Amino acid sequence: MPDYSQIDHSPLLGFLFYPRRDYSPSPEGAFDFFVPVDQGVSIGCRFYVGDRNWPWILYFHGNGEVVSDYDEIAPFYHRKRIDLVVADFRGYGASGGSPTFTNLVQDAPTLFEAVKEELSRKGFQPDLWVMGRSMGSISALEIADHYPDKLKGLVVESGFASVTRLIKHLGLPSRGINLEPMEQERMNRIRKISVPALIIHGEFDNLVPLQEAKDLFAALGTAQKQLIIIPQADHNNIMFAGLEQYFEGIQKFIEMTK
Repeated sequence: MPDYSQIDHSPLLGFLFYPRRDYSPSPEGAFDFFVPVDQGVSIGCRFYVGDRNWPWILYFHGNGEVVSDYDEIAPFYHRKRIDLVVADFRGYGASGGSPTFTNLVQDAPTLFEAVKEELSRKGFQPDLWVMGRSMGSISALEIADHYPDKLKGLVVESGFASVTRLIKHLGLPSRGINLEPMEQERMNRIRKISVPALIIHGEFDNLVPLQEAKDLFAALGTAQKQLIIIPQADHNNIMFAGLEQYFEGIQKFIEMTK
């Protein structure tokens, strides 16, 4: 794992994480599940159940979002016969603690194992894909690297190979921080990812440029990979700017990798 301690103890955290404590009760057909990740700290996950026999996506959201934002989005997955479980970060929604990049990476496998166990315990379909949007791509890539034999596939939406590239693109204050070793570590691990992968990105994403998606796609070690570019879409309207292309792409990817 890259050593993120320099970033975690710098003002960069304030530019990269936007924790919100917003929380609302789970809607009908959904339930909340809390995963202990540290002493006195649990992370909230919300399971949106459409049908117990549908495949599941473990979803990591963007840095300004929380689990309950997906109450209105989960039905779009259900229309494609996909169940969704969305995980928060530390300090987001009803989750405890504070977000750091070290925790983001270390918590991801714990969340994956707990979600797999909960699916099994409830008798749901055990096949699991992982998806990360924007900042959530860090967690999703970590799981894809850790669990090539337990994971059906990887989806990255509006994501990036390494947060160091985002720091450089945005011109964030990183004086005195050596970003290169972190970036090289991430790229080396991405080259070893062997699970099938789908990359989705907006054509006019100014926050995370399209080139990031192209570079991630090229670096992924898997031979089974696809890149979908949503025309005219930016970072925050990608899902609805290309609604059919977006969800049909995910549905077809799930069907191909079952």
